[in-house]
Amino acid sequence: MEDMWQGVIIIARKDPQEGYRTLVENQPVYIHPSSALFQRQPDWVIYHELVMTTKEYMREVTVIDPKWLVELAPQFFKVADPTKMSKRKRQERIEPLYDRYHEPNSWRL
Repeated sequence: MEDMWQGVIIIARKDPQEGYRTLVENQPVYIHPSSALFQRQPDWVIYHELVMTTKEYMREVTVIDPKWLVELAPQFFKVADPTKMSKRKRQERIEPLYDRYHEPNSWRL
């Protein structure tokens, strides 16, 4: 198992909207239709390469358990304390939802 981590770690996480997102660049990617995992759509995967056709497809995809990331690559990953919020998250501003038929601030009273 540790041999998989010797090179660059290329990891993608299932995107709730569509496909996957790469962990480092947040790039949208998809499992190639010829993959045995195409119908399964696991939550976390590592892959060997990206192939650009109609979409950016991952090739040589392997399912991983996210807990492995902390164990096998602690220089990149750590377990977060679920009771604490990161500085970046504390500074994030939540934007109100609106649609194209109304002004962005029309929800305000």
